[in-house]
Amino acid sequence: MALLRLQIRDFRNIQLAELSPGKGLNVLLGRNGSGKTSLLEAIHYLGLGRSFRTHLTNRVIGHGEKSFTLFAQVDSARQGVIPLGLSKSRTGETQLKLSGRPAERLAQLAEILPLQLIHPEGFSLLTGGPQQRRAFIDWGVFHVEQSFFPLWARVRRLLKQRNALLRQSSSYAPLAFWDQELARLGLRLAEHRERYCEALLPLLQAITADFLPEFDFKIAFYPGWDRQRPLEQLLQEGFDRDRLMGHTAIGPHKADLRLKADGVPVQDMLSRGQLKLLVCAMRLAQGIYLNQQGDRQCIFLIDDFASELDSEKRRRLAQRLKQCASQVFITAIDEAPLADMMSELECHLFHVEQGAITEYQARERE
Repeated sequence: MALLRLQIRDFRNIQLAELSPGKGLNVLLGRNGSGKTSLLEAIHYLGLGRSFRTHLTNRVIGHGEKSFTLFAQVDSARQGVIPLGLSKSRTGETQLKLSGRPAERLAQLAEILPLQLIHPEGFSLLTGGPQQRRAFIDWGVFHVEQSFFPLWARVRRLLKQRNALLRQSSSYAPLAFWDQELARLGLRLAEHRERYCEALLPLLQAITADFLPEFDFKIAFYPGWDRQRPLEQLLQEGFDRDRLMGHTAIGPHKADLRLKADGVPVQDMLSRGQLKLLVCAMRLAQGIYLNQQGDRQCIFLIDDFASELDSEKRRRLAQRLKQCASQVFITAIDEAPLADMMSELECHLFHVEQGAITEYQARERE
């Protein structure tokens, strides 16, 4: 899985840029504000249909322009070369095309272009709310379990229906059928998530031994309710509470991933720098696990992160990326801090200045 060609138009400060990345390491060099992160953001948009920097579309559309357009050719082991196009306007209109045909679901982007993002603010995965950690789990399950997305969508619709009934009903009876279905499907969803977390743990422990060998890490999956009791019964017992709040307080939409270092929650034990390393290990573990499941690899986007590592950790990061057999895009102000990584991986260098992108050197690993 790799981007063979990328074209960007009217995206932040990039008026028009085109590049043909290598299948290994692609280093984007340039000063702060040159457009390096914007390039990663554009790739992220192609893979997930959203930015990792803002939720406001108007902020990523070029100044004075009505829309932005992204186009890529993706080399897929399963389907060959897939043309992929995405356009968003200031009016909120989205146009998505796959192989020249209109597409309806943004989830199709994620299926074609699996992405992992490692960036300086990524530690919010551990310090923020459970929604981010749920998304982390669901990304992994989505890519290895074909039945996951339809199941996830059905549970989401059931929750929407239940919440609407909560605001209309004065007795529990109208909710009984919906709760039975929600409990049945919610349990299946939780089982998928828990199996994935259990499968990921050995890889995560191996990678954290590279980056944070001083700690013993454990992860525990919380399904969103007390697993010692049936979800259907808990939903019925919580009807009055949920009706007062106007939404469902327990269920698969409240699932979480809880991580501990030496028996203490990681957000209470680790420094900010150590949290960043742990998130990096988590992202790498997901990429390697996906690679182990068959013929798919995710693309790694690494924004201004490797410069924060010492030479030994950069070397270990390069070795793990090599193990993933993934295409990598990494930003830096200069190439010196990345010398360790560049010696491990086939490397293409790009210079970014005021939104213009130029490839000026390609290096093969000796």
